[in-house]
Amino acid sequence: MADSSMSGARRPIAIVRHPLYAIFLPVPVVCFIGALLTDLAYLGSDGNRVWVNFSAWLLAAGLLFGAIAGIVMLIDAIRGVRWSGFVLLLAAWVFELINSFVHARDGWTAVAGAGLVLSIVGVVLVLLAGWMWRSAVEVWP
Repeated sequence: MADSSMSGARRPIAIVRHPLYAIFLPVPVVCFIGALLTDLAYLGSDGNRVWVNFSAWLLAAGLLFGAIAGIVMLIDAIRGVRWSGFVLLLAAWVFELINSFVHARDGWTAVAGAGLVLSIVGVVLVLLAGWMWRSAVEVWP
């Protein structure tokens, strides 16, 4: 009986044995990758502003769902699941928040240079966060 209560403390927060982070974490991953792709599309489109707007909306959605996923992952980490995925998600979230502020500038300066570098770093970090977190909680009895 004591073993079952100990193993329960290491399980992530779940609904019908489906972890909540698995519901929220894919959204910022897809949105941040999409923002990187729309940044690249903007650079290749000779300045079509619609791509900058797409990037801004994708960053906003990714930041919102990233915050929700971060809260769930923080609770799981406090309960005993490894911290590495949460720390990487937090770093990606901070980079993408700064990226969102950079994208608030006008046109070419929003994407070329700092905006593109921040998008690339944010995507790498959020992909690592998803991979690390999945490997931390993969075992289900």
